[in-house]
Amino acid sequence: MRRWKVGGALIRHDDGLVLVCNRRRDRSVEWTPPGGVIDHGETVLQGLEREVREETGLVVASWAGLSYRVTVDAPDMGWRLSVEAWEAGTVTGDVLIADPDGIVEEVRHASAAEAPGLLQASPPWVHAPVGGWLLGDATQHYRFLLRGAERSSARIERLE
Repeated sequence: MRRWKVGGALIRHDDGLVLVCNRRRDRSVEWTPPGGVIDHGETVLQGLEREVREETGLVVASWAGLSYRVTVDAPDMGWRLSVEAWEAGTVTGDVLIADPDGIVEEVRHASAAEAPGLLQASPPWVHAPVGGWLLGDATQHYRFLLRGAERSSARIERLE
């Protein structure tokens, strides 16, 4: 079973948050908070600071705290995804995309009204917790089960 540890940065901007536009291998587009896979030897916050800098050019100088965790099990595909989403405290810098993976195409300061529509194209394990966070939901852990061998036809179930 493959396992990924991912960090997500919740960076408030006015009444909304910072989102990045990711171009996936199948050419589809997903809007998500900045973040990504934590490299071997990094703590979650070290990896998250690196990912935010690469994807947005912004520098997170402090963190307000862990907002929620997400676990996605995909037994038919042989993987498990664990996510920690942290709310940024102090953020400096100007937007500059320097994503070495070449996935991020745009950075947007999305309003609370605009963000849910943008997030809708992302998987439920992204848009459900981020949408809840924007609304002040205090859920600490989200669990999802992905059934099926192909992502395009898989069924996603929220367990908690």
